[in-house]
Amino acid sequence: MANQTKTVRVGGVSLGGGAPIRIQSMTTTKTADLEKTVAQIHALEKAGCEIIRVAVADEADALAIKSVKEKISIPLVADIHFSPKLAVLAIESGADKVRINPGNIGGEAEIKYVADCIKAYGIPVRVGSNTGSIEKNFLEKYGRSAEALVESALYNVGILEKFGVKDIVISVKASDVPLTVKAYSLLAQKTEYPLHLGVTEAGTTEAGIVKSAVGIGSLLLQGIGDTIRVSLTDDPVKEVYAAQNILRACGLESEYVEVVSCPTCGRCAWESMELANKVTEFVRPYKKRAKIAVMGCVVNGPGEAKDADLGIAGGNGSCLIFKKGEPFKKVCAESAEEEFFKEIRTLLE
Repeated sequence: MANQTKTVRVGGVSLGGGAPIRIQSMTTTKTADLEKTVAQIHALEKAGCEIIRVAVADEADALAIKSVKEKISIPLVADIHFSPKLAVLAIESGADKVRINPGNIGGEAEIKYVADCIKAYGIPVRVGSNTGSIEKNFLEKYGRSAEALVESALYNVGILEKFGVKDIVISVKASDVPLTVKAYSLLAQKTEYPLHLGVTEAGTTEAGIVKSAVGIGSLLLQGIGDTIRVSLTDDPVKEVYAAQNILRACGLESEYVEVVSCPTCGRCAWESMELANKVTEFVRPYKKRAKIAVMGCVVNGPGEAKDADLGIAGGNGSCLIFKKGEPFKKVCAESAEEEFFKEIRTLLE
């Protein structure tokens, strides 16, 4: 059962309160480079990103937010470190939300300065705590631990609450997966604010996806989490695709085309791996519940893929196309791809 959290609105998108788990990503461009930033956000929108975050490293980045916002259709979050002035400038430029780490933005006077602007513009804030920014007193008390992460985050939330901020999202990220999971599990017991899930500095594509899937997925299966960001040292579009796959694997997204395929073995006598990859890419844009199977031989298909709406299995120079587990058409291996894609288009379009 999902952990009950309050609703926080980011632009036109709701977080928490029973809303769907939202997919986020972050641009890798210099925000002030309008052309590159907007182009990357458009690619992310097309991939399925629902909330985008941009880095605000200087005044030019903060001021560019206004122009970026005019050209995109998803909410924009300004990522701020160290400078309360930049946080305020980003909000005044139209950011739908700010991400700050109160632990590195200054004392209470600086936090109040930002909090007053957050309230004036009626936007939410994410308090992002991570293992690199835990206050010294919590490190001394708990060491580098889940308890230190959570207490640091809640301490900073308390400061914002003291200054009247009510729409807050919290994250407690670490690059260590067990530590991340423990921290979020503990935090979920102590707050009703929406939680932003992620494994920070997860690494390059393969390792990053595995770490994120294990960390984010295990929390989602406990009903913890309201929005997710997969952090990869790669094209952020891949972050969005990875996030979608995590949600689907956890049973939290229903409107998509599922492609199942066997790993193949010595019985496979045709290029099923290549076809499986082509089918996966082809069906990605479709928002429709369907299941398609690409199986290496008759041992796996149609038997193991009886519940697929459409499937194909190969052997001895020919392939069998099947529907709902029943044989539909036998085709030669050379024309199998063309024939199968005809059936996929019929199913989906």
